[in-house]
Amino acid sequence: MSNPGEEDTRPAVSVPQLAAWLAEGGKLPSSFRIGTEHEKFGFYRAGHARQFAPPPYEPAGIRAMLEGIGARGFEPIRDQGNLIGLKLDGAGLSLEPGGQFELSGAPLRTLHETRDELDLHFEQVRAVGEALGIGFAPLGFHPIARREDMPVMPKSRYAIMRRYMPLVGTLGLDMMLRTCTVQVNLDFENEADMRRKLQVGLKLQPVATALFANSPFTEGKPNGFLSARANVWTDTDPDRTGIPAVMLAPDFGFERYVEWLLDVPMYFVARGGKLIDAAGASFRQFLAGRVPQLAGVRATLGDFADHVTTVFTDVRLKRFLEMRGADAGTPAMMLAQSALWVGLLYDPAALEAAVALVRNVSAATAQGWRQRVPREGLSVPWGGGTLRDLARDAVAIARQGLVARSLGEEIYLAPLEAIVAGAPTQAEHWLARYHGPWRGDASRIFEEAKV
Repeated sequence: MSNPGEEDTRPAVSVPQLAAWLAEGGKLPSSFRIGTEHEKFGFYRAGHARQFAPPPYEPAGIRAMLEGIGARGFEPIRDQGNLIGLKLDGAGLSLEPGGQFELSGAPLRTLHETRDELDLHFEQVRAVGEALGIGFAPLGFHPIARREDMPVMPKSRYAIMRRYMPLVGTLGLDMMLRTCTVQVNLDFENEADMRRKLQVGLKLQPVATALFANSPFTEGKPNGFLSARANVWTDTDPDRTGIPAVMLAPDFGFERYVEWLLDVPMYFVARGGKLIDAAGASFRQFLAGRVPQLAGVRATLGDFADHVTTVFTDVRLKRFLEMRGADAGTPAMMLAQSALWVGLLYDPAALEAAVALVRNVSAATAQGWRQRVPREGLSVPWGGGTLRDLARDAVAIARQGLVARSLGEEIYLAPLEAIVAGAPTQAEHWLARYHGPWRGDASRIFEEAKV
């Protein structure tokens, strides 16, 4: 979860106002940008006394990583005095609950700029991590650690979430502590453009999950899944996750989204540098002054902005769109994830082709794929074939969309083009290593997957 943004103290008063706030995110196509975010697990390198264990916040752990990178000119972000993130030139570093290190990339114009941003970030992470004996591996689910082995970062919202998550699902704490993802953030022009992009994204998100599956191990053993991370999301919190049918309605728009958001349970409200635990109460109740622990606290647009960040649908609508269905993976796959969605959504002809490709995919069908994909991946049946066939068509459309941008960005689709042609996914690659040269030692994944 990214670092908090600037507080907007204007009173929140109505559905139209909140819908208008979302709509303000619309941009002209010439101003569309690409924001790539990814998470990765820290681990102590081979030879360290705590070999392969996840680093704690301190000592000689995650805080030291932030301090080392921060010395390169970043501005610190603190929570109750604890260093929890960094920001510089539109980009940010933040901490997930179990110490997963997250880069929230700056809004960039091209995928080549995204590549350069990732290269610089990994260079900084390696330089600081080597002195501490820490490496980082982008994987969808922690391959060896038990839930109780994971450290907990000193970030106020995470304490609230840790209390609330077990009340609404059995795997919410695993989501917080043992998963990592990669996502791309993309712009929309207006409500109609938002709807088309969001609905294409939601319908194809299970396909992306299958393509980027990279979490076949749990506590050192194969877990029966290709994406254990995706399986975790099926039992985290049904009120705020998945592929809500309302988002695929023909008349879906900003106001319908706000109406849905108002009934999603809240986590917290920030006041005076502290968080008030409001978990379980709805934002609609908050607007009406009917939340006892928020008596006398008036809802603001800043509160609504915070609430939007606590919704975890497979595509999240903020004042831009977040494609959220993929496991963290290799740098090449991180770029491929951004390339897939830029190619599908940013060229008008490609977007039209993508709309046609999924026109007959219903909400029930997409939701059914979402349940099966974590275990079956691209082998899930579709039409007269499988999701690999649909993925092949989607990747081909994405290539056309990138070629139309005339920037040479289509090169970043190469890993996906290999997979849809029959090459193994990342998860299948690791399983072959486990059953072959690793001889059943899943810990060997760290040195091979490190960035």
